Amino acid sequence: MMAGVGEDSRALFGAGVRAALEAWPALQIAVENGFGGVHSQEKAEWLGGAVEEYFFRNADLELDEVEDFLGELMTNEFDTVVEDGSLPQVSQQLQTMFYHFQRGDGAALKEMASHITQRKYSIRATAVTTARETDEDDADSVEEMEVTATNDGAATDGVCPQPESSGPDSQTIKEEDIVEDGWTIVRRKK
Repeated sequence: MMAGVGEDSRALFGAGVRAALEAWPALQIAVENGFGGVHSQEKAEWLGGAVEEYFFRNADLELDEVEDFLGELMTNEFDTVVEDGSLPQVSQQLQTMFYHFQRGDGAALKEMASHITQRKYSIRATAVTTARETDEDDADSVEEMEVTATNDGAATDGVCPQPESSGPDSQTIKEEDIVEDGWTIVRRKK
């Protein structure tokens, strides 16, 4: 009967680890955007087992050791450096769950995993791509950019054109200033 209780507790700890990792925005962004390559989802699933095994092999871990381990895994497997402050939070959650596991407190493990799952929120990162012209003929064209500006608390969409000259004192590039190989001579104002 005791082995069954230990197995149940271990399964609950594993479920808690997976819940914490699935709720971790940094990992989810890395997976959703394929930072770990074509097998990002498989790596995320493997990560849960690796973290669980890490705790079982090192029973007296300090918080900074857990942070370092998670940080190394994210860097090595997902080519991601976590700098959003979530690494200590996730490490603390994992360490607290392991503490409950060591005490055999299955109820606390269930409650913690449930709480993490309920708090889970979705973060979406969208890549913004812009088309660039490679023709040399388009080198002199003026680019415009869509922006959202706040004017007295109201958001407005507008186009910001390239700034125009403000008079004779403004610096202009003359044709004689452009020399071979696309270099431009920069002159001081007089």
